[in-house]
Amino acid sequence: MLERKPEIDFVDPTPPTDLVIKDITIGDGDEATERDRVSVHYVGVALSTGEEFDASYNRGEPLDFRVGIGQVIQGWDQGILGMKVGGRRQLVIPPHLGYGDRGAGGAIKPGETLIFVCDLVKVEK
Repeated sequence: MLERKPEIDFVDPTPPTDLVIKDITIGDGDEATERDRVSVHYVGVALSTGEEFDASYNRGEPLDFRVGIGQVIQGWDQGILGMKVGGRRQLVIPPHLGYGDRGAGGAIKPGETLIFVCDLVKVEK
């Protein structure tokens, strides 16, 4: 089980036009499919600054949500699909699959590309 907060490795500074998925560690547990309830630990940074804006690790508990029904940003709904428990995946999410032109409060500026490293902790079918 991956329990340590990951470091974000920087990617090409050119923002992608579509979701970029990179498996860092392939899990060997249950696979996340649409409508499953999942628990995901994550770290998120802004591509433009490299600054961390959020991390479930800092709160000590993963984020729980149902995959593919719009409870999270589209980049997560698409990027978590197919992951297996115990896996670690990097998602580079362009604005149209993230928070778009509105941003998210003071944490994420409008039009920001986001980088997340996600650890899939649990899947409930």
